[in-house]
Amino acid sequence: MSTAVCLSGGQVLTSQGGLEVADLHIADGRIVDAPAADPLRVDCRGYWVLPGIVDVHGDAFELELHPRPGVDIAFPIAMASVDRQLLANGIVTAFHGMTVSWEPGARSLEAGRRFMAGLQALRPRLTADHRVQLRWETFAHDAIDDVAAWLAQQPTPAVAFNDHTTATMEKVKAGNHQKLGQWAQRAGVTVQEYLAEVDSVGQRAPEVPAKIRKVADLAGRHGAIMLSHDESSRSERAIHRGLGMSVCEFPLDPEVAADAVANGEHVILGGPNVIRGGSHTGALSAEDAIRDGLCTVLASDYYYPSLLHAAERLVDRGVLSLNDAWGLVSRNPAAAMGLPDRGTLEAGRRADVVVIDGSGPWRLVHAIAGGHVVSLGR
Repeated sequence: MSTAVCLSGGQVLTSQGGLEVADLHIADGRIVDAPAADPLRVDCRGYWVLPGIVDVHGDAFELELHPRPGVDIAFPIAMASVDRQLLANGIVTAFHGMTVSWEPGARSLEAGRRFMAGLQALRPRLTADHRVQLRWETFAHDAIDDVAAWLAQQPTPAVAFNDHTTATMEKVKAGNHQKLGQWAQRAGVTVQEYLAEVDSVGQRAPEVPAKIRKVADLAGRHGAIMLSHDESSRSERAIHRGLGMSVCEFPLDPEVAADAVANGEHVILGGPNVIRGGSHTGALSAEDAIRDGLCTVLASDYYYPSLLHAAERLVDRGVLSLNDAWGLVSRNPAAAMGLPDRGTLEAGRRADVVVIDGSGPWRLVHAIAGGHVVSLGR
């Protein structure tokens, strides 16, 4: 830990997109032009010095909080573990995808209240910058007052508009119960109780469009970044664009992604999709989308290490240059989430930096979050 740091002799990723051997100076949590007096010197010779990773959507924290069905870990213990996992994977800004659903259990409104209160209390003790993406399930009518209150917190959460309920109802109606047991287990209820919940919430479907407009209006008034989730058509994207959802998250069709890009909007796909060589659900291939210019941001989704190694795979396979691949996990996500103070290594920016040994398989050596150095070994 130090308020003054000199990362010396590394290959620094410049704002022009190239690597330049130079010293990077940090003082009071910011990148500065000139060295401060008596800094902590970190030898970065032979290593890349890159902007820290910004994760716009990650829900791997859920496994730390609830490692097994019916097992809950105390919030400070679980989130301290998450903090270390983030830093160990170069993620210095994380938007936790906190789902607020009509379901009981781990994704219930009560669980959301505990998460938001716990994170507000714990944030000053964490090293990475922990933020929230409120994944509001559009059938979660009873959560709207809480969403309004959370939007008044600082830092302002982002809001993602999710509709997984319609697909669930369609699967139940068609007798496709393949995941029903898993969902019921997550909710802490029996399958029959879960089916009753689905039936009850389905009866309120006519209310959903008005509730979406209400939440979008609330988010807009607070200046929150709004994301649409799992869009399947250009008409759907147009409707969401009109409501202020300027970020397209996990589109299901290339035409949706193309429409978003054509309108200057960021498109988010999953890092795990890249490192696995495709979507585990058969959805849009992230690598193909990147080759076609249809993806501007990668998110960790459910696996924190995926962002570092997705960039590595894209470079190794010749899909993108280091600058462009790293932009998918740092510069572009910072821009998408309205964070102009990070994502590049320019004077005045927040000192969020990673030091990587790229001489073989990529290996993270140091992570610097807001000027705090975490050394991960050589």
